[in-house]
Amino acid sequence: MHIHILGICGTFMGGIAAIARQAGCRVTGCDANVYPPMSEQLNALGIELIEGYGDDQLALKPDLWVIGNAITRGNPLAEAILDSGQRYQSGPEWLKENVLFDKWVLAVAGTHGKTTTSSMLAWLLEDSGRAPGFLIGGIPTDFSISARLTPSSLFVIEGDEYDTAFFDKRSKFVHYRPRTAVLNNIEFDHADIFANLAEIERQFRHLVRIIPRSGLIVSNGQDPVVKRVLTDDCWTPVEEFGSPTGWAAGVPDADGHFDVLWRDKPVGRVRWALAGEHNRMNGLAAIAAARHAGVEPESALAALSSFKGVRRRMEVRGTARGVTVYDDFAHHPTAIRVTLEGLRAKVGGARILAVLEPRSNTMRVGRMKEALPESLAQADRAYLYAVRLGWDPAQLFHASGRQVEWSASIDALVQAIAQEARAGDHVVVMSNGEFGGIHAKLLSALLEGGR
Repeated sequence: MHIHILGICGTFMGGIAAIARQAGCRVTGCDANVYPPMSEQLNALGIELIEGYGDDQLALKPDLWVIGNAITRGNPLAEAILDSGQRYQSGPEWLKENVLFDKWVLAVAGTHGKTTTSSMLAWLLEDSGRAPGFLIGGIPTDFSISARLTPSSLFVIEGDEYDTAFFDKRSKFVHYRPRTAVLNNIEFDHADIFANLAEIERQFRHLVRIIPRSGLIVSNGQDPVVKRVLTDDCWTPVEEFGSPTGWAAGVPDADGHFDVLWRDKPVGRVRWALAGEHNRMNGLAAIAAARHAGVEPESALAALSSFKGVRRRMEVRGTARGVTVYDDFAHHPTAIRVTLEGLRAKVGGARILAVLEPRSNTMRVGRMKEALPESLAQADRAYLYAVRLGWDPAQLFHASGRQVEWSASIDALVQAIAQEARAGDHVVVMSNGEFGGIHAKLLSALLEGGR
């Protein structure tokens, strides 16, 4: 079968491409921006890539067009597909019908922590010898790939609440039919898709309604919105994490190691290099979900202790002149806050310089902008890349009483940070995009400053 994927260089659609190729399909695809690293990964799989969305691609005559959610009406190729009456599907639809229909699906949903928790869960299953398939919205260091198909009956997937396609405005996760579902947390996000929190809650209620009675919902016992979603039409057993009635984490020591408890009874200890309460909560969720799939908690704790993390989740990009530069995906105020709190717990009194690109549609239009100054509270210095914003950063931060240095020039920010940074500092670069290669530019500027 030949499938042609529109929007193939996105993380999710690139994962679909890799899985389809492993399933024996001929896969081709197109995107507006075909560039590394996704282009290199896809080329290595023998997947032909085309730059742009020209309607001349109809000449490829695939058996099926798979259309990503970045594609809108007015796209030349999408319009040609509609006009010619050819067969098309969304990525989640294709995945459900061709991969997930006979799998035990373990889906991790929530506003924050999906990628990290999915990666942890896949690793716990892998370490126990279960070799799961997976599709994750990032690259777990333990696997070095974001998606794979295996003969295992288990499949771990990141359950995204973002919409499916221009012709299907339901959240992606309603297509996955999970047997095990993790509900990490629920906050307002994706202002380009949802008008308010109630609309997001509705999608999570749709998800809860399709989980079988023989399944399991692993839920955040500290999140009031998650609790609210589970009050109606929940036919599935629930295990909480972050709660004394379920899975809980003890107080971490100076190295971030902590005890795990099940219903107030000690299970064992996690000894890892990760920091922050958010990571402890992610770990508890992964332990609970893995147990549902047959992994004993003691084995899960040992595997979690060897978990290496995820690319772009507090990933150290380098050190120059004694200054450590991190890359992190945080872009929502809550994610920014917990990321910096986790680093503060790890580095103590060392200086933290936070560098933020408000790139998501939600942040660009200014939804939740009032929470941004406080989310940066753990940073000793804050820097903001202010491009295409619908709000004034100077006015926002002045009103909050917090200081931020902002610029519409990446090079200007790099120079300001390089001049300020000194040995022992930790520079955290946060964006859900590539941020113009600022990490390499900053490391280079730091090295040049030391000559």
